[in-house]
Amino acid sequence: MPEYGLIGKRLDYSFSKAFFTAYFEQNGIRASYHNIEIAAIEEVRAILSSGKYSGLNVTIPYKETVIPYLDELSPEAKAIGAVNTISFKNGKTIGHNTDAFGFRQSIKPFLNNKHERALVLGTGGASKAVSYVLEDIGLNVLHVSRNPKEENTFGYEEINGHMLNACKMIVNCTPVGTFPDVDDKPDLPTEFIGPDHFVVDLIYNPEKTRLLREAEAKGAIILNGHSMLKEQALKAWETWNS
Repeated sequence: MPEYGLIGKRLDYSFSKAFFTAYFEQNGIRASYHNIEIAAIEEVRAILSSGKYSGLNVTIPYKETVIPYLDELSPEAKAIGAVNTISFKNGKTIGHNTDAFGFRQSIKPFLNNKHERALVLGTGGASKAVSYVLEDIGLNVLHVSRNPKEENTFGYEEINGHMLNACKMIVNCTPVGTFPDVDDKPDLPTEFIGPDHFVVDLIYNPEKTRLLREAEAKGAIILNGHSMLKEQALKAWETWNS
């Protein structure tokens, strides 16, 4: 029976295991899906060479650090610089990024011509996929980080009303606000958010983070990460079985 799995550090919250287990049952697929917790990325070498798995997903904090352990990257994963899906083809491990596809599909119904600039919170693997999609569809993307070093990257203390007025799309790619820390939110002055804003939080537990609740109260369009996760998971399944 084929086995699949998710590589990460802390996976008790995992969307993937619940999703794929239900998907297999609903579609009569004889397969299993496992959470594979590793304390350090070096442990991935044994997993990749074990021959046990027919496909793998990768989550934080390993979406970038897994790359040197793979034989090849898809063009999109190479362009993004992050991997969330690994396939095994002809004895080789190939890294893919289905986060980009999932994010693109999830935001399609909500974008309008007011969303010319985006503020992306966080600089990890998820934010790289998000930025790739937004830039590809023509948005000007600014990044926010606790340790701003690169061009077009700002510290949280630099976010003000002028910046939020200019950036009508905001995407939280950090884990701040994830259960059980539901009263936390990124250090963003939400009083400057209004009805023209589209605020996306990639967190899906809770369904509405504090950031989304405050944005909704200001009349903004809001979206959590659930639809993105579903879309990227289905794309991963397609990738493994293509």
